[in-house]
Amino acid sequence: MDTGLEGKIVLITGAAQGIGRATALGFAREGARVCLIDIDANALEEAQSELRSLGTNVTLAQADLSTSDGVKGGVDAALKPYNGQVDILVNNVGAGKVHTFEELSDEEWDFTMNLNFMSYVRTCRHLLPVLRTREKAVIINNASDLARQPEPVPIDYSASKAAVLALTKGLARAEAPRIRVNAVAPGPVWTPFWTKEGGFADTMGKFHGMAPKDAVEHELSLRQLPLNRLGQPDEVANVIVFMASDLASFVTSAVWGVDGGSIRSLI
Repeated sequence: MDTGLEGKIVLITGAAQGIGRATALGFAREGARVCLIDIDANALEEAQSELRSLGTNVTLAQADLSTSDGVKGGVDAALKPYNGQVDILVNNVGAGKVHTFEELSDEEWDFTMNLNFMSYVRTCRHLLPVLRTREKAVIINNASDLARQPEPVPIDYSASKAAVLALTKGLARAEAPRIRVNAVAPGPVWTPFWTKEGGFADTMGKFHGMAPKDAVEHELSLRQLPLNRLGQPDEVANVIVFMASDLASFVTSAVWGVDGGSIRSLI
């Protein structure tokens, strides 16, 4: 099947590792040109080497997307080789730690909302004038199953991702029919988001008083995932690439769960 992605310019935030990197590889295999933004310069260079081995045109920008200046500077730098033009925006950057509601300070709430939500707002706002001029423009926002089915922790992360879904739905109506806007809502996916020092697994272990791996297995048992495992980055990336492609040309304002069956509700 022809995805219609060959030659498209794709901008991905939080692109150096995990779902972002797998998504870049997925678009590259379809012949797209990829522009990557991340705060981790070393991981960006590793991703660039992997993508160039596939013969892909790739540009990089290191930026802190938790700030307004970081978003504008990062986007402009990544798209400079294409004179600021872009066809597909994948908002993917995000972070989270396991803290109870009482433990979270205003500063931690501000950081979570700025990175996980406001970076999406700022990137969309910056690029909408360009996307409105492109043929078959697409925005894909990476949310979470916790946006639709929050757990007691991490509540700030859940709130930020619920806001992402509201943004997705609102923009889908505002920008139709010119731009399709959709979201993916992954469940637990085994990426550096979980495995890095101070990441989900580490902080979850401290929260439960267990080793990180044991804490993850305990959390999975609590959430009763039907598939009984964490997902892999490419399993989410495959859905993002599909939703950005011509194969999903009648799909907008959708939230696609890639969650191992964690969501129990009908809607």
